[in-house]
Amino acid sequence: MKEFARDEWARAARTLQTAELIMATDPESAASRAYYAAFHAVTALFAARDQTFTKHTGLRAAVHRELIKTGQWPVAVGEAYNFLMDLRETGDYGGSERVTAHDAQRAVEAARRVLAACQQSQPELETL
Repeated sequence: MKEFARDEWARAARTLQTAELIMATDPESAASRAYYAAFHAVTALFAARDQTFTKHTGLRAAVHRELIKTGQWPVAVGEAYNFLMDLRETGDYGGSERVTAHDAQRAVEAARRVLAACQQSQPELETL
């Protein structure tokens, strides 16, 4: 499980870098990448704790149940995760709704907050 957690953490970092690089030129893809950076980081956090989830909604529920409600993470980080998930859906499936460059910038900042919260909760993610 630790190898999986390490791989997911590395994937989160790479995906966040991609989001940062494309946010001005492709906001919808950047929003998607920002969400997936947070998704992979949270997946790594739970994997380091020997927990896995098969659905995005299950992972989001675990964030709120096990990290927000227990006080390990501030409510704002849970809101950031929700924002990322919703914005990704808009970017990927929004039809006439579009993700703006400003939205993409907010998404990258939200992803950074989620990754930072993961690091604080499980400092060994960096060294797995």
